[in-house]
Amino acid sequence: MGSYEALMATLALTMGASWASGINLYAVMLVLGLGGATDNINLPAELSVLENPLVIGAAAVMYVVQFFIDKIPGLDSAWDTLHTFVRIPAGAMLAAGAVGDVSPAMEIAAGILGGGVAATSHATKTGTRLMLNTSPEPVTNWSASISEDLLVLGGLWTALNHPILFLILFIIFIGLAIWLLPKLWKFIRGVLLRIGKFFGMTNASATETGHGAASFTESKHEGK
Repeated sequence: MGSYEALMATLALTMGASWASGINLYAVMLVLGLGGATDNINLPAELSVLENPLVIGAAAVMYVVQFFIDKIPGLDSAWDTLHTFVRIPAGAMLAAGAVGDVSPAMEIAAGILGGGVAATSHATKTGTRLMLNTSPEPVTNWSASISEDLLVLGGLWTALNHPILFLILFIIFIGLAIWLLPKLWKFIRGVLLRIGKFFGMTNASATETGHGAASFTESKHEGK
């Protein structure tokens, strides 16, 4: 493999592992770990820990747990929220390890980029699933969950076997995410405001603001 091909392969693995981690971290660990342990995937030495049977076993257990939780409306969003603190750091670590034996500065840079990519895919998944949870039927959640698993498997396979194609698709994903995330945030903000209004939190805030404004006005009149 020439230097150009090696660079593309490393870049695809780095971005692919971090991108997929933001969607389904345990599937990524399981695929890379099993692939490395069976010599079907040539992992960098820094990621060889994924081949350890304990790591593979833990990833398999957590994948099964997520497989079922991810299909229950409401519970899937709670799971995604908790995994904000898991997927993003793990994506950064996988990206840092995927670049192989490089300088510490390069490793840190890869980790920063990987964390950002994992955060982007995680935010896209979380926002989309929250939007789907407004639908009362569970079929949409099942379809979305299975589609995400297939997307992760297909993305990793493409990154490992056709790195240039993956990088092209990855750039397209980043562009779509930049366009979609503000819309998802607007939707999520609307949901949060409706929840706050339902529990009286929004009205209470408005009332407090009104009282504060009234007190300020009264103090001005008294000063005059």
